[in-house]
Amino acid sequence: MAFLTPRLSWEGRFGVVMRSMAQEVGVTAVGATLNAPINEAEYESACAGLLRNRPETLIVTDHAENYVNQRAIVKLAADARLPAIYPFREAVAAGGLLAYSADVSDIHRQVASYIDRILRGEKPADLPIQQPTKFQLGVNLKTAKTLGLTIPPSLLLRADQVIE
Repeated sequence: MAFLTPRLSWEGRFGVVMRSMAQEVGVTAVGATLNAPINEAEYESACAGLLRNRPETLIVTDHAENYVNQRAIVKLAADARLPAIYPFREAVAAGGLLAYSADVSDIHRQVASYIDRILRGEKPADLPIQQPTKFQLGVNLKTAKTLGLTIPPSLLLRADQVIE
């Protein structure tokens, strides 16, 4: 299993945790690391290095660089015939296989609520930290078919977005 992430993230705590968790379940985790400046050429280089390890899957991390370049990442994964999961719902519409992400509309509602509370006089330091509570699953069946994969019906039933 490969993780597409900036090098500093892979060499830091995130990478340590991911490698440890993968080892616990008997999976080898490798980093498809991105060096600064992160641009399309850097993605091509990272994917070329990644393919030498020939992972069975790709996990795209939720770094801003990956969001901005998600169309290029989807194309690189498709060209490599590599099943990938993305943290951005839009990646499925762009041809990515799977996406599991926080519901951005729900996050925006939470932000609006906090803005309202602050404008009414509450101190920001007194407001509790919130995390996303709603998530979305997207599946692209066209991509699955191209990769020769069958998506289990139980997963399709749970999906919020299915592209056929």
